[in-house]
Amino acid sequence: MSEQNIAACFSEYDTLEQVILCEPQYMTIVDTINETQKHYKKEGINIDLAMKQHGRFVSALRNQGVDVVLLPPLKKYPEQVFTRDIGFTLGEKVYVADMAADIRQGEENVLKQWLEQQQVPFYNLTGDRIEGGDVLIDGKTIYAGVSNRTFEEAIDHLRSLLPDYEVISIPFTDTYLHLDCVFNIISPEEALIYPGEIHGEKVKMLESRYDLIKVSDEEQFTLGTNVLSIGNKKIFSLPINKNVNKELRARGYEVIEVDITEIIKSGGAFRCCTMPVRRSKGQ
Repeated sequence: MSEQNIAACFSEYDTLEQVILCEPQYMTIVDTINETQKHYKKEGINIDLAMKQHGRFVSALRNQGVDVVLLPPLKKYPEQVFTRDIGFTLGEKVYVADMAADIRQGEENVLKQWLEQQQVPFYNLTGDRIEGGDVLIDGKTIYAGVSNRTFEEAIDHLRSLLPDYEVISIPFTDTYLHLDCVFNIISPEEALIYPGEIHGEKVKMLESRYDLIKVSDEEQFTLGTNVLSIGNKKIFSLPINKNVNKELRARGYEVIEVDITEIIKSGGAFRCCTMPVRRSKGQ
């Protein structure tokens, strides 16, 4: 097996080498499944603008030396742009999700086809309700959000598949679809959090492990937490989230600003739009 076919992901912040995206060619708000979508339901999505913004994001990733894989968009999957949820890489294996929402069921088959073509080993989580937006990895610890999309039983199954890892369940409110919209790890010591969504005892645990950078209500609406780290203290963030970006820069991060505000109308930003296949060990 060549180097290109190896899956490896041990953190949210190691150097990103290969990532899966999908163009928002058929992106529409069909069923309002989160607060952001409810706000933009009448306005809808400008596909041309969303495509241009996504293209700039892809170019910016490639300019940073990241191998970007683009899955083929299909008209029957209006939320296919959010590749994070269809699977996740933990350690040296890709886990393919079983999507909870009817509107998204089947998206994972497009991913499986690519994995099979590339001979990337994967585990099919058939029957388990678990999505990649709820799964974050930091070394030997995995944080799994308990949500409408990810069930405790599925997390227990993941725990049994990964006995060498500490898998911690993180229940949170149903205002936001996935854990990565309210909590995001950006280094071994630092994480972004939107206060008030994660249950109290778990917040205390996170506070003991990370310096938590709090995101305001205003910047949470524009998904300030949902940044993407590509390693070497480089982070993709929206230009509109000025305070988040200021906090990151104050801590020595290089913030790469790309405007994808048309895409976030559907409730996801940089982390939601990317499914890392391979990150190199070490920042």
